[in-house]
Amino acid sequence: MADIRLTINGIECTAPEGSTILQAAEKNGIHIPRLCYLEGINQYGACRICLVEQVKPPARNLQASCMVQAQDGMVIETNSARVRKARKTMYELLLSNHAQDCLACPRNLDCEFQALGRELGVVKCSYEGERIDYPIDVSESITRNPNKCILCRRCISVCKNIQTTSVLGAEDRGFKTHISPAFGLPIGSSACAFCGQCVEVCPVGALTETSHKDRVYNALADPDKYVIVQPAPAVRVGIGECFGLDAGSCETGRLAAALRRMGFDNVFDTDWSADLTILEEGTEFLERFKTALQRRDTVLPMMTSCSPGWIQFIEKHYPDELGHLSTCKSPHEMFGAVLKSYYAEKIGKKPEEIYVVSVMPCTAKKTECARPELSNDGVPNVDAVLTTRELGDMIKEMGIDFLRLPEEEFDAPLGLSTGAADIFGVTGGVMEAALRTVYEIVTGRELPFPDLHVSPIVGLEQIKEATIKLENVKPEWAAAEGFEVKIAVTSGFAGADKLMKQIAKGESPYHFIEVMGCPGGCITGGGQPRPKEDIRIARQKRLEAIYAEDERKPIRKSHENPAITAFYEEWGSPGCHKSHEYLHTTYVKRGLYNQLTDEDFIVKS
Repeated sequence: MADIRLTINGIECTAPEGSTILQAAEKNGIHIPRLCYLEGINQYGACRICLVEQVKPPARNLQASCMVQAQDGMVIETNSARVRKARKTMYELLLSNHAQDCLACPRNLDCEFQALGRELGVVKCSYEGERIDYPIDVSESITRNPNKCILCRRCISVCKNIQTTSVLGAEDRGFKTHISPAFGLPIGSSACAFCGQCVEVCPVGALTETSHKDRVYNALADPDKYVIVQPAPAVRVGIGECFGLDAGSCETGRLAAALRRMGFDNVFDTDWSADLTILEEGTEFLERFKTALQRRDTVLPMMTSCSPGWIQFIEKHYPDELGHLSTCKSPHEMFGAVLKSYYAEKIGKKPEEIYVVSVMPCTAKKTECARPELSNDGVPNVDAVLTTRELGDMIKEMGIDFLRLPEEEFDAPLGLSTGAADIFGVTGGVMEAALRTVYEIVTGRELPFPDLHVSPIVGLEQIKEATIKLENVKPEWAAAEGFEVKIAVTSGFAGADKLMKQIAKGESPYHFIEVMGCPGGCITGGGQPRPKEDIRIARQKRLEAIYAEDERKPIRKSHENPAITAFYEEWGSPGCHKSHEYLHTTYVKRGLYNQLTDEDFIVKS
């Protein structure tokens, strides 16, 4: 494709044919302020902040640079007096209908709208607009404050175009326009999967995670509570960004040190229970696979169950296909069940005396921990979930200088993990970790891939697939000799929907499928720090850091974790009766409207 030539601010520039004015300017190092635009996600022209002056060919009105295609010979001014005045006016008009309680806002000092005001030099609002006072919508995972919404429509675009769930849309017209689930429903009563991708892209405080910080502060201050914390694999490659470090910095040691200084009684690691999950889930898959080899009825493909957003998605959109899900609880819920049974007995505590805090890259985990299915003897497995962002805030609030902390280890024995557990944080990681174990169980040999990485499922493509041929198997697996196991991996609901349509039609060619709710997996979960650079670049850096963490570990296969082996010596075998009581769960046929009452359909004014 040929380049075009144009002049921007008196500078001769080139850009690929088909570029917008905004893209052409950025390619040539010329910054144009913007608010609603997100490369590859939202191109709508709603905010009008990216206005430029088109001198040649002359245009009477200022142009939205994100929407107008750059043409050969164009002359553009991005910083003329007319442009600066228009941008300030547009900003002040947005501000006039915006709740200006910045000090009380969870996005204070991390707000794109606030930062844009500084960039444009706005020091006061010249307009006093009429404001509509909408009720605040609080669900287990996500809090919506429509009074802070600037109608940028980023959330609509990511929900529709990236996640394909289309839960959010623009309701009403004109001044009464607002963003909401259909019919003004509370988000907790909608088809939302609580993945939090809308929270991740919201430039203001209109969409935030529902905070559990006060729960955790109260538990830490309660002398009758024994408080245990466990961070997920992806948190270690995200937490550093809360303190100004580049995306992809892996802060495992300082993460453990910070949690210890916050006052938790034990600092364990969800990675340990990721290894535990592989033993339980791998056993479940092998049982289904063996049944299929015997030509008896079984439900295949089996699908992973670690992502609570994905669980919500299948319960609501494909409730008749729940039998394909692994019955395993997600790793942090499994860990909570172990802590309040096995570990509680070890330290002489009652289950209700132990308070489990999970630090997750995920907003859907908050809804997950409230599920009644994820409790034992009336005691929830996990009591509170902090997102990576919330943990970053708490570390700062407690006066802990994260960047000066020493590298420390997680507490033994439930802090010991393998490299297979680390890669749970990235798309393809759960499948690869499972294959490292189940292939060796069937054949007695390591996976025949360089450095244990199943290369066809490594990367950020929407749907990845691989075929594993079983050869020279153990005698007890003779029926599997020469069998080709077909696997698929996807992240984000767009890919999940494609795979589920195949299953619903009875046309799926796969035996084992991994699904993660967020594009790229947990590394870009809805609770991760909002990257300061293009999300696609940050995602790749975090992915590389996760694999590097795996490769530095001396043990890289879950079944070789000595702490897991010691646990099963006391607990029983993977898939035993006790495992099914504490480590496995059931699901709910929700459908899109199963949760609704007549009251839910009253449109809130």
